[in-house]
Amino acid sequence: MPEEKVLLQMNNIVKIYPGVRALNNVNFTLQKGEIHSLCGENGAGKSTLIKILTGAEPRDGGDIFLNGNPVFPKTPMDAQKLGVSTVYQEINLCPNLSVAENIFIGRQPRKKIGGIDWKKMNSLSETAMARLNIKMDVADALGEYSVAIQQMVAIARAVDTNSKVLVLDEPTSSLDTKEVRQLFHAMRNLKKQGMGIIFISHFIDQIYEITDRVTILRNGNYIDSRPIKDLPRMDLISKMIGKDIAAGESYKDRIDGERTEKKKFYSAKNLGKRGVISPSDITINYGEVLGFAGLLGCGRTETARLIFGIDRPDDAEIEIKGKKVKINSPADAIRQGMGFCPEDRKTDGIIANLTVRENIILALQGREGIFKRIPLARQVEIANYYIKLLSIATPSCEQLAGNLSGGNQQKVILARWLTINPELLLLDEPTRGIDVGAKAEIMNIVVRLSNEGKAILFISSELDEVARCSGRVLVFRDRSLIGELEGEVSTRRIMETIAYAGQEEAHG
Repeated sequence: MPEEKVLLQMNNIVKIYPGVRALNNVNFTLQKGEIHSLCGENGAGKSTLIKILTGAEPRDGGDIFLNGNPVFPKTPMDAQKLGVSTVYQEINLCPNLSVAENIFIGRQPRKKIGGIDWKKMNSLSETAMARLNIKMDVADALGEYSVAIQQMVAIARAVDTNSKVLVLDEPTSSLDTKEVRQLFHAMRNLKKQGMGIIFISHFIDQIYEITDRVTILRNGNYIDSRPIKDLPRMDLISKMIGKDIAAGESYKDRIDGERTEKKKFYSAKNLGKRGVISPSDITINYGEVLGFAGLLGCGRTETARLIFGIDRPDDAEIEIKGKKVKINSPADAIRQGMGFCPEDRKTDGIIANLTVRENIILALQGREGIFKRIPLARQVEIANYYIKLLSIATPSCEQLAGNLSGGNQQKVILARWLTINPELLLLDEPTRGIDVGAKAEIMNIVVRLSNEGKAILFISSELDEVARCSGRVLVFRDRSLIGELEGEVSTRRIMETIAYAGQEEAHG
């Protein structure tokens, strides 16, 4: 590529953690006025490469050039001063401060006589948000806005620091379709102004829609870099996972093929909570994957939390294996044979500063009680068994869980609950934020557990995953259960149910 167009060049980057060579002589080049996707499975080295670029981690080898000049960012602030700004998937903002204060935190405009120039800061903040096609009251507290809007504020802050390079790490994970369009419009405008944008996303459609070029990493190694128009989708996926994917594989067919006569594990009548989710009747059978489908905020997670006792239902009648029970807490649910993998694995699931072993035995130790400590040798035995069973990529069971990729963290959480041999396993967004290969592995595990006779509740915002994995699907809309699909479940049928269920009654 023409040398005058090269904005950022990373040559032979090496990063070594104890027991792990996270990056092995990786190369990456970003041009001026280019949107460049960095692709690879979780654990491929994408996040590590970005941490080195932004000064969050030191490199153990290699060179970085910005506009042809060698740079050595030691902190994120160093990188920002050089013109490299980053918006991470986990939004790092202050909800108690105003939108304007969040955009200008640490660089507030000042009056000549001292003090913050609030009028100027608000005006500049409105301009910054307008670049993203958003009109809002920037004096309002950020916490009053949705996560999606908070994400856009984080992007506005990054863009407003006169960046040359903008790194967007899963920026669309909390955005709806309209907001994604707004973001892409802003990205294209920044591209026209000569900014180089590094776009990290697990949404293949979005990569092909917005990207000019793609670089693929796998297991810490550079694999390929080429214009996106020259890379067919199946080739991209194959390069990411290092093998061909069997076309047309149906998880649901494999489940249905081994399903025996249905036997109820869980049933509830009038399961609901005022102001949260409308009452509904729900049954979950042994040996089935029951899918919950619907758009964001439809009530899927709220219902799962009621089932597991995180939130208390109002007037529900609940039966487990035909006997009436009360589920007033997660401890009650665990005693009744349930396990729950939450939607937000970083906040509610994985404990980053504990080892893989300690994370895996957590639920089992909790059930045994604090006075029946599991011997260390037994802990190691259990952890290593599930590491092998679920193919968890870790140098040892003593590795900190926070050092694992997202997909492997998800497997650790699954292992935690499998140690107590639950009869019902609730999986809320088990494939969110992980790559194609890890998704396939997680779904294979779901299928295997179902075929072993366990009851599985599978929640995903990816409708094709729900359709492929579930033998039966409950469809939610506007915090209500609006339909049930069974047999030939398809994405189209789910979408039609979301769009049209109840419309005949509504229009008489």
